[in-house]
Amino acid sequence: TRRSSDLATEQYIWQLCFFNVKVALMSALREKILTVATDLFQTRGINSTGVDTIVAVAGTTKMTLYKYFKSKEILILEVLQQGHQEFQSWLNTKLDQSSKKPAEKLQKLFDFVEEWVMSPDFRGMAFMKASAEFPNEENIIHKLSAEHAKEFRSYIADIASQAGVIEAEALAL
Repeated sequence: TRRSSDLATEQYIWQLCFFNVKVALMSALREKILTVATDLFQTRGINSTGVDTIVAVAGTTKMTLYKYFKSKEILILEVLQQGHQEFQSWLNTKLDQSSKKPAEKLQKLFDFVEEWVMSPDFRGMAFMKASAEFPNEENIIHKLSAEHAKEFRSYIADIASQAGVIEAEALAL
């Protein structure tokens, strides 16, 4: 016969497994909403895409969307932030794999940006589109978009400076 401590441990393990599966499913649903919102915002525009459309395409409900994102504004901010992080990660990886020499990295930077812009999946720069749709400089979405633009310019300027470009800031504009 089993001891009660063995049964308690086994029960705990099953609960932990169930919890991990539940978290994974919740995470997958959250990611699906983000993916759908990203696609719709890029193809239809942010202001033209309502929450009803997002949940219909994602195959979920408004209650579920608002469980993960307290408002459409929060969803927009997360879409922008995720897109920025993914692009920056992609570009960093490409540059790190291409060369260790700053001058070569600078040349490759422009090659990789061209590659990204010319890819069939390219649908514009999300931060630029968001700035255009939310022109009020006090709007949080506009502020985040402006911050992404500033970070990208700073990134270019940093690489240019490492490569010995005298007016690296001007190159980044």
